[in-house]
Amino acid sequence: MRHTNSNKSGAAGKGDLLFLAAVILLAAFGVVAVYSASCYNAEVQYGDSAYFFKKQLVGFVLGLAAMAGIAFFDYRKLQKLGFFALGISLVLLALVFIPGVGKSNYGATRWIGIGGFTVQPSEIAKYGFILFTAGYFAKDPARMRTFKGVLPVLGAGLSVCVLIMLEPNMSVTMCVGAVMIAMIFLGGVSKKALAAICVPALLAVPALILAEPYRLQRLSAFMDPWASPKEEGYQLIQSLYALGNGNFFGTGLFRSRQKYRFLPFSESDFILSVIAEETGFFGVVILFTVIGFVVYRGFRIANACDNFYGYMLVSGIVAAFAIQSCLNALVVSGCIPPTGLPLPLISAGNTSLVVTMAGMGVVYAVSRHNGKKKFIGYSTK
Repeated sequence: MRHTNSNKSGAAGKGDLLFLAAVILLAAFGVVAVYSASCYNAEVQYGDSAYFFKKQLVGFVLGLAAMAGIAFFDYRKLQKLGFFALGISLVLLALVFIPGVGKSNYGATRWIGIGGFTVQPSEIAKYGFILFTAGYFAKDPARMRTFKGVLPVLGAGLSVCVLIMLEPNMSVTMCVGAVMIAMIFLGGVSKKALAAICVPALLAVPALILAEPYRLQRLSAFMDPWASPKEEGYQLIQSLYALGNGNFFGTGLFRSRQKYRFLPFSESDFILSVIAEETGFFGVVILFTVIGFVVYRGFRIANACDNFYGYMLVSGIVAAFAIQSCLNALVVSGCIPPTGLPLPLISAGNTSLVVTMAGMGVVYAVSRHNGKKKFIGYSTK
């Protein structure tokens, strides 16, 4: 594929409105799904059934504002901010370990407390890394052809992964690692260099699992959750009950039974289980059809881009969204060991929602600068 520079003057067009509409639809549906999944827990814990709903609605509004602001911004100016974005990401990740600044929950320190609000730096770092990688490779695309040229990206990615792993948060670590490999692959790295990166990465996964007893327990629960139905296997079993109870057409919106404190994290990491219970198999198929549509249109925007930076930037953002969506679905269905990872644009969590919508705003901004004719096809010369 050859990315030309024919649109440098760049009168912006309307962009991919279907992509934009699909993103907003998913985020709006997420607000409804969060209310359904959390209303009982919120009533019990906070005396307000709409507690999580209100927070998600605020995140949705802020996300819309972020999308609107970025959509009319010249994304090419972001290329100069790659090192700054990476530096800020690393600083934020390090701040979670400072007593009084970092906030802990369920044995993990993954948040920064700012007044009455909390921010999850790992969600920001994911996109900071993407900005850095896209800018680094776009400055000199030839450097991707050698393993030496890829080393700075590997160093940046490993730095982000190590800090996230120390929280600990293996799920987001795996997500960032997968995004790193995806961007290196999509950028056109040689097969030898890609193999030299992937093989150690794959070997590191079992090593990381063996390094922590709780990860071994989760792996054991994944292999046979009914061996410990009240301990490590409990969450997966409850998720499977929700999926089974949904059948083909679901129990009906707001009629989940597992959300009544049977399924932990029903409004966040396991919200897909509640959605499946309430809307059934066909509801999940429709949801992932929309998610797949967003991914398809996103990569189409990347391929239509007239410069390598825009191509890499959009590819990284869309890859992160696709990878995280797939990992979440695999977790709640018991296909991989259970781990905490939100379903992007859907799960409760304002940092994830706002940052993801902002990222999608960047994708839409690129589509606006591509021009109308770019959506018909792209050159493979």
